[in-house]
Amino acid sequence: MNDATPSSPASAESGIHGPEDAASEFNEIWPVYKGTSFNLWEPDTGVYYDSADAQTMITHLQEKRLSQRRTRTSAFAEQDESVADDPATLPCLNPRIAFRDVARSTDTRTLIAALIPGVRVIVHQAPYLLRTLGAGRDEAYLLGVLSSMPCDWQSRRTVELHMTFEQFGLLSIPDPGEGHPVRDRVVEIAGRLAAVDERFAEWAAEVGVPVGSANDETAKQDLICELDACVAHLYGLDEDDLAVVYETFSETVDYSDRHAAVRTHFRKLHDCG
Repeated sequence: MNDATPSSPASAESGIHGPEDAASEFNEIWPVYKGTSFNLWEPDTGVYYDSADAQTMITHLQEKRLSQRRTRTSAFAEQDESVADDPATLPCLNPRIAFRDVARSTDTRTLIAALIPGVRVIVHQAPYLLRTLGAGRDEAYLLGVLSSMPCDWQSRRTVELHMTFEQFGLLSIPDPGEGHPVRDRVVEIAGRLAAVDERFAEWAAEVGVPVGSANDETAKQDLICELDACVAHLYGLDEDDLAVVYETFSETVDYSDRHAAVRTHFRKLHDCG
């Protein structure tokens, strides 16, 4: 989905009852995101498509949501009426997963997803995922898998110029279910990497992670490598498979150091059973 063809819902007890109330709770001017407005584990690059009036966007997006609910193929059709009727639950008001539409298998990375902050809108070059079921921990888990190199490796087999929803739907996402120790570790790592500042405080509380706990660059890179190892484990890969992922990922980038770091974490997972 996108906002321009103009997710964790906010509480219905927020006191916001209509579009005007929703806009009054936030800054009058919002950034308009495009694909380069975010990067892997970087929710805001400071590069924007434009800016937009909050009141205008909330009114327009709420009208659009109510209209789209009548279309069975729309994701908004899956929302409960009580949610869809409340402007406080508009996706633009809350953190959500977005990914870049423009992507090539020859780029350094192909699948570039991020949890972007609320109080901003995005154009069609950055589709987003609407959470209609599940909780913040499920969202964090999905973000962790999507941001990993093992998942990205499979996207590079089919993507040529655009990461469309059709291409996105071809991705295989392993999910052993809540309570699995490696899945829970993916949730924790992704939650910590995504919750970089207070803009994600409510989301981080829902996931159960602290804010700003992975901003040290050394610790961040180690967590990213551990995440790759966890996701590879959940995909059922072995060390030979890992070698294929990192040795064939790019013709221009040497990922041998990352491969070595991931392999170390991968072996620890297997040593722990």
